[in-house]
Amino acid sequence: MVGLSVAVGRFFEALFWAMLQAAGQIGAIVFGGLLLVAVAVRLVLGRWPWRRRR
Repeated sequence: MVGLSVAVGRFFEALFWAMLQAAGQIGAIVFGGLLLVAVAVRLVLGRWPWRRRR
């Protein structure tokens, strides 16, 4: 009975860590995408005023 309890505990621990890993990967992808969009917007909007001044 104790062995079954340990097995169930380890299963839920592995499940918990797998969910945290997946959430971290999704968060990294979202953050990277937002950073890429911010850099692209900065490059596009940053060049327009220079074109108008010349």
